[in-house]
Amino acid sequence: MSAPSTDTDKQRRLRARLAELIAAMSPGEPLPAERDLARELGVARMTLRRAVDGLVAEAVLVRRQGAGTFVAPAKVAHRLAANSFSADMRSRGLRPGSRTLRSGRAPAGVMLAALLEVPTGTPVLHVRRLRLADDEPMAVEDLHVPADLVPGLTGAELEDRSYYELLAERYGHRIASGTQTAEAALTSAEDAAVLGVEPGAPAFCFERTCRVDGGRVAEFVRSIYRGDRYRIMADIFPS
Repeated sequence: MSAPSTDTDKQRRLRARLAELIAAMSPGEPLPAERDLARELGVARMTLRRAVDGLVAEAVLVRRQGAGTFVAPAKVAHRLAANSFSADMRSRGLRPGSRTLRSGRAPAGVMLAALLEVPTGTPVLHVRRLRLADDEPMAVEDLHVPADLVPGLTGAELEDRSYYELLAERYGHRIASGTQTAEAALTSAEDAAVLGVEPGAPAFCFERTCRVDGGRVAEFVRSIYRGDRYRIMADIFPS
């Protein structure tokens, strides 16, 4: 006589059946109503809810308050490199875009001046942009540039434009090197509102400084990427 199935076994089978269902669906497609899905799968609604909660935590599904539960958008894989956002998205077959949320010039404080390697009080252009991939929000970016490096540049001119391309074409400065850090983060209420996610949703925080030919720092960028749409990859080489 075989041993009775455990709750864990039931959960595994349920997850497997949900995975089959999700695999046949398109990103952004809603799951059936909980009552209907529980009946179709032959499980209690509470059991189904626990399984769905687990898939939401793993970013396989996305729950939108008042709207339902949806198949998560496909994630964009990113290799650790100091590429521009536009080049990165194009290399993945996606159409890059951006919308300027606000911009202005202000004197650099002590920390920002150190990052940009300029004297404290140096005028700095700050542009906050929503970065898009195929018109869907991917990241919110704060770009800081020494104002004298890009005289006359405005935030409006960075709408749907690559800063690196504009830097080279208009000002004759080409990016020569860069340093980038990445860490896990939770979206703030302000960032979540423009990214279309819930406050506190998982995210990636990238901070980058880049230098142009001649060694001058051309930018300090802080970007918050949606954790449900972005994935980091790193190459491994045997020593």
